[in-house]
Amino acid sequence: MNYIQNYISPIGEMFMFSDGENLINLSYVNAKYYQELHKSNAIKNNLPIFETTKSWLDIYFNGGIPNFTPSIKLKGTDFRMKVWKLLMDIPYGTTTTYGEIAKKISSQNNLKQMSAQAVGGAIGHNPISIIIPCHRVIGSDGCMTGYAGGIDKKIKLLKIEGAYKDNFSLPKI
Repeated sequence: MNYIQNYISPIGEMFMFSDGENLINLSYVNAKYYQELHKSNAIKNNLPIFETTKSWLDIYFNGGIPNFTPSIKLKGTDFRMKVWKLLMDIPYGTTTTYGEIAKKISSQNNLKQMSAQAVGGAIGHNPISIIIPCHRVIGSDGCMTGYAGGIDKKIKLLKIEGAYKDNFSLPKI
């Protein structure tokens, strides 16, 4: 059984999903890969995990750095799990690139190289936005590439953290 609760953030409405004990998804209403989850038969309920997650988000959106992480439960391939783990290691207020994460994955697995595009695919399927900070990953040229919630939200999150730089660029359409 899955449970749902909404959260109105300063950058848009979000949904939290739980298995009853853990946060299993935190995404924007119009998130690219989680529309089916939003249409699921999850039961609306005010669980303790939702209160903890709301507290975390309130601290974050008020400019603070939360000193706790809500209990999360991730499901994904081994590759995605490794990428999501690396995302959680990116410090608040900093950015990294898809290529840098690819290098770390290839080093961890004794591979000659790893595709930055494959890393981008895993990052794009991050089920827990903001708390697992995929918004801190940019293109090697400083381009604001990819964010399932929309590039506008990625920029706003980086600005909240003081990590947005004037030399960052938007994707060419």
